[in-house]
Amino acid sequence: MAPGAGTGPNDNLVFSNNVVKLEKLLSMKGGQGEASYVHNSQAQARHARSVLHLLKESLDGVELINRQGDLPFVIADLGCSCGSNTIYITEVIIEHIIKRYAALGYDQPPEFSTFFSDLPSNDFNTLFQLLPPYGGSMEECLASDSHRSYFAAGVPGSFYRRLFPSKSVDMFYSAFSLHWLSQVPDIVVDKKSSAYNKGKIFIHGANEAAANAYKKQFQSDLAEFLRSRSVEMKRGGTMFLVCLGRTSGDPTDQGGAGLLFGTHFQDAWDDLVQEGLIPSEKRDNFNIPVYAPSIEDFKEVVEADGSFAINKLQIFRGGSPLVVNHPDDAAEVGRALATSCRSVSGVLVDAHIGDQLSDELFLRVTKRGTKHAKEILEQLQFFHIVASLSFA
Repeated sequence: MAPGAGTGPNDNLVFSNNVVKLEKLLSMKGGQGEASYVHNSQAQARHARSVLHLLKESLDGVELINRQGDLPFVIADLGCSCGSNTIYITEVIIEHIIKRYAALGYDQPPEFSTFFSDLPSNDFNTLFQLLPPYGGSMEECLASDSHRSYFAAGVPGSFYRRLFPSKSVDMFYSAFSLHWLSQVPDIVVDKKSSAYNKGKIFIHGANEAAANAYKKQFQSDLAEFLRSRSVEMKRGGTMFLVCLGRTSGDPTDQGGAGLLFGTHFQDAWDDLVQEGLIPSEKRDNFNIPVYAPSIEDFKEVVEADGSFAINKLQIFRGGSPLVVNHPDDAAEVGRALATSCRSVSGVLVDAHIGDQLSDELFLRVTKRGTKHAKEILEQLQFFHIVASLSFA
């Protein structure tokens, strides 16, 4: 997840305090504990595999002919996080490009260079420990004769501004990241504004003004993202993007994202207020910086930018974000709901109310999830927007 804003390397000089604060804080839960992203990203892996055929279609559009000399084929994963999913996708991309080179009669493919990019707060240490041949236990590493088929490097920074030199990247990949905003819109936490999101921590079911503020922020952020990539991508390159989406035309209906962050999670915050553990203002000043766009929201920005042609733009049903081995076990469903919420928002919650109250909050999410287990399993479904873009 890589929020931020601006269009150039020095744009941090004009960032608002909210952007800087979020950029320093936001990350998926690091390490390898129970609530870590590493142990709660199986659903993302499932969803990524379901669109592999579209990823390969996008890769078929990358220009391989007339590559100069020994220049490497460069891949950039934007919003890489810290799990093994990003490594798996990198290997899929490289394998497909190698097959394309072989089909064209090349004796040898180029070398490959992969940049794993996310905010500086990302747990790059855990990610790098998972890279081949290091992934696994110490004994497995020492016994392994495997090697990595690419050069790897980390690039810390927001993908809402420039990250790479001009015309340096062949293939941009970003999955489950672009729905994270660079900031919560200022007017959403402004008591004097009609967009003040009073009583809520997300825009699902919020007032129209708050939802439109989120929509404008998303579209502004996506425009910055496209402007940066239009400078960095090589002519003949491609971009493959996956983010949370919604089927409703109403931005106050955030679909699966709304059910994850706007129902039982919202109720758990209300519990803390009603029990006197936090004041209502503390809840109202916390908003999840996520926006699930519609196809129209997304398309509008791409077309207005004009740098990229849309090769593919679809919405896919991704399924449940919960990892549940025993669906009939209500307690397991409750724990899965809480750990899913915590793995992606726990860092922000901890920073806002502290570790102890954060524990209390997610304990209440667990209880509510357990009570409503059947309903959650039936209704909590994610949809994803999948976009393949190349230069217009």
